[in-house]
Amino acid sequence: MQMLSRAAARTTTSLVSRRGFHATRARLSSPYHYPEGPYSNIPFNPRSKWFGVGFWTFAATGFFAPFGIAGASSPSAATGVSPIQ
Repeated sequence: MQMLSRAAARTTTSLVSRRGFHATRARLSSPYHYPEGPYSNIPFNPRSKWFGVGFWTFAATGFFAPFGIAGASSPSAATGVSPIQ
């Protein structure tokens, strides 16, 4: 087991030293890096005052909508009679 761990450590360090991530410059021609900076590729401003309210309203609507739809479409909702008698 010790020999395997030494081989894995050697392989890992040689791969990291070969790639040189610290010296790689960000390519702005890539679709993942925008010259305008971060948050320029999304249709809302996360730094605005009302972002938290809008985000949590959207999240709560998405979470509770299936429960509301299931409750409104159940047979007991239409007849007003409980299924357990």
